[in-house]
Amino acid sequence: MQDKYNHLEVEPAAQSRWTARDAYRVIEDASKKKFYACSMLPYPSGKLHMGHVRNYTINDMLTRSLRMKGFNVLMPMGWDAFGLPAENAALKNGVPPAKWTYENIAYMKKQMQAMGLAIDWSREVATCDPTYYKWNQWLFLKMLEKGIAYRKTQVVNWDPVDQTVLANEQVIDGKGWRTGAPVEKREIPGYYLNITAYAQELLDHVQIGNDKATLNGWPDKVRLMQENWIGKSEGVRFAFPHDIQGADGQLIGDGKMYVFTTRADTIMGVTFCAVAAEHPLALHAAASNSALAAFLEECKSGGTTEAEIATQEKKGVATGLFVTHPLTGAKVEVWVGNYVLMSYGDGAVMGVPAHDERDFAFALKYDLPIRQVVSLAPAAGGFAPGSSVAGSDSSPATKPPTASVVDAGGKSFDASAWAEWYATKDGVCVNSGELDGLNQKAAVTKVAELLAAKGLGEKKTTWRLRDWGVSRQRYWGTPIPIIHCDEHGAVPVPEKDLPVVLPQDCIPDGSGNPLHKHEGFHAGVTCPVCGKPARRETDTMDTFVDSSWYFMRYCDPTNSEKMVAEGADYWMPMDQYIGGIEHAILHLLYARFWTKVMRDLGLVKVDEPFSKLLTQGMVLNHIYSRRTAKGGKDYFWPHDVEHVLDETGKVVGAKLKNEADSGDGRLPVGTAIDYEGVGTMSKSKNNGVDPQDLIERYGADTARLYTMFTAPPEVTLEWNDSAVEGSYRFLRRVWNFAFKHHELLRSATGQDLSQAALCDSAKALRREMHLVLKQVGYDYERMQYNTVVSGCMKLLNALEDFKPDGSPGDTAALCEGVSLLMRMLYPACPHITDEIWQQLGYAQAVGELLDAPWPTVDESALERDQIELMLQINGKLRGSILVRASADKAQIEAAALASEAFVKQAAGAAPKKVIVVPGRLVNIVV
Repeated sequence: MQDKYNHLEVEPAAQSRWTARDAYRVIEDASKKKFYACSMLPYPSGKLHMGHVRNYTINDMLTRSLRMKGFNVLMPMGWDAFGLPAENAALKNGVPPAKWTYENIAYMKKQMQAMGLAIDWSREVATCDPTYYKWNQWLFLKMLEKGIAYRKTQVVNWDPVDQTVLANEQVIDGKGWRTGAPVEKREIPGYYLNITAYAQELLDHVQIGNDKATLNGWPDKVRLMQENWIGKSEGVRFAFPHDIQGADGQLIGDGKMYVFTTRADTIMGVTFCAVAAEHPLALHAAASNSALAAFLEECKSGGTTEAEIATQEKKGVATGLFVTHPLTGAKVEVWVGNYVLMSYGDGAVMGVPAHDERDFAFALKYDLPIRQVVSLAPAAGGFAPGSSVAGSDSSPATKPPTASVVDAGGKSFDASAWAEWYATKDGVCVNSGELDGLNQKAAVTKVAELLAAKGLGEKKTTWRLRDWGVSRQRYWGTPIPIIHCDEHGAVPVPEKDLPVVLPQDCIPDGSGNPLHKHEGFHAGVTCPVCGKPARRETDTMDTFVDSSWYFMRYCDPTNSEKMVAEGADYWMPMDQYIGGIEHAILHLLYARFWTKVMRDLGLVKVDEPFSKLLTQGMVLNHIYSRRTAKGGKDYFWPHDVEHVLDETGKVVGAKLKNEADSGDGRLPVGTAIDYEGVGTMSKSKNNGVDPQDLIERYGADTARLYTMFTAPPEVTLEWNDSAVEGSYRFLRRVWNFAFKHHELLRSATGQDLSQAALCDSAKALRREMHLVLKQVGYDYERMQYNTVVSGCMKLLNALEDFKPDGSPGDTAALCEGVSLLMRMLYPACPHITDEIWQQLGYAQAVGELLDAPWPTVDESALERDQIELMLQINGKLRGSILVRASADKAQIEAAALASEAFVKQAAGAAPKKVIVVPGRLVNIVV
């Protein structure tokens, strides 16, 4: 055994042994209890980052520890290989996305292998491989047959220069992120998946407190995020009648403008209605109103999501049209509002400024009436029910100025006083005719009854969740298996012709989807119905499709006849899923939906894909920057910077300790720069740590140990270079201890020392090691890997403090202690522990560490021959006594009375009373 720890030799040697025996290949084995542990597959962007290292090490520790406990454990890996970043790289570098992607996969796979991960690479998948995405296409066609997939027009962000659709996050201030061209909203046809048909089941299984919930192994915060995204709302859908006719002379919408509300109790507070720019009433009004038409055009550059709408300025234009209040018969003005989305509900909302924050802001801006119709109780000197500001049938609502609301007495109130109205959700109706005095629930029921009697409305459940639009006007993705025929329209590709293979030689140039002009992609395409010349669909699928079922393909990765087969029956559901909180909504929701569809099609037997979920914390590092003379921003690597501290030691700035390049040229040492605190590691901010550099400098085991020891898996980890050094020093201590005793231990591992007599120090060591083992075993079960590492450090301390005298008993205790340390530390640091296991002869004596069983706690070792009891005399601590662990009360009293401390303190006085507290103390009253 070498005297010094050299990770550059130790780690390749261990990996060679594992590779030679194909150690991590897993097969289905009905005789073993299975455990499927999976990390979210990475996008092959070029290099791993420390977030990857942390994620995969968590998975690896779980995999290795469970294998030691006899489980048949699967840890697979693949690549989320389709997507926009590859197209962006193609634009920048002039290479096909396929070439860029596969080169990155090769490099990142090499990095993972250098980490020593227990991955079964025989199950590797890449979502850009036709053998994988064939099944995306196949299931899509099955969904079409069942009506789960369907085609309709969709409103999208269109870049007129790039001739492509932009995701919402690619629209910056209404312009395309790359071209800077004003983005247009266009309605184009696309395919949708009917996820809303599964909304109730998706909610039931995840909702906290729901009797049907099955995802109790998920973090509550993720479950709540999913629940909110699904967004079940129970309310009333009703119509505002009207007599507005279209150009054809027919009533628009059959003379009914529908809205949905969860606050039907406020229906008497409606003072206006707002419709989306695409609403038929808006389009009709704009035909004769140039100002409104211009506003509709402006709305086309607005957001298309609720999140964007919530933050943008609320704007509107009156249409000049009126609808009729369904209960009072009053005329209600119709506006177009940029905050109303046609894709949500019916594209129209009722405006109740007194009890809705958004409507209130809109009413203030455009001097619209505000009518209070809900109140907790009459307010002295405030907005009392029946006042003119509240409004009623006999007292019309007041039109407030933009900065204040006026009460009946003419007193001006700041608009913030409205917050009291808005907060009265648990109040009663006022100024609402026959609704007066009813609470919200009763009022909603009454309103629904009144509307139903008129044939204008009914109670209804709606969902925030919208059907999943999967069409993308992109090249690098799964081709949608549709052929367009002039006579028969959109025709599914016959199953026998799958996969529709994506050409891999395209280089996007910014002029739109290159599939439009790829002759090979369209060559010889005929309609499957009539056989006439046709053209292929050039839209590709949303890449969330790829990641919605990859974990099932791992179970049957090479099956060319079935999407999934017996492997999925054995491995699914997944026992532990590991990934970032950033995927808590869309990816997990789509994967759950996809699983339920596969279940309903008879492909799998599970309702939910992931039994347990762990969202690991992010890895953070310091961020340093400096504004350039031209207003740009340069970022600097932490290793080039030192902090500037105030007199209390607080960081107040930073300066360069090495020369660095910037937009202003080469900056000298000492240049002042800005300290921005800590944030997620990012290439763009120069605060990332390259795992490859870390592995080369310190070794994979150090990188793994650091990411596990510094914080619990689910907690954010702040990078600390000195702590990395500390992890490396600990591994050197482990190696040095093994080397110090390697001759003794190597000779001992081949002997039977089980009957060797133990001295007191050896018994104390065994007690300590089994106490640590008991705690570490518990920590492994709850995946608190930071305390696992702490336990290993504690055991090493105990071993280093032990001074064996060469006797068989001491040797046996030392040999057992090192064996326990290696097995407890192995899942975190498999290379160094495997090498020490080999060098000390354990592999020859009991087998490879990879297959070593998890050690069993020896409960007898935890028992003590003697215990120490605190000795008190008249209630004051005077020392301690040692007694046999089995001593009874009389024996303990005798030992206490015979102790030197008592004899000295009593000075011959007889004890009046002896109080024994078992296991703790003895108190002698003199």
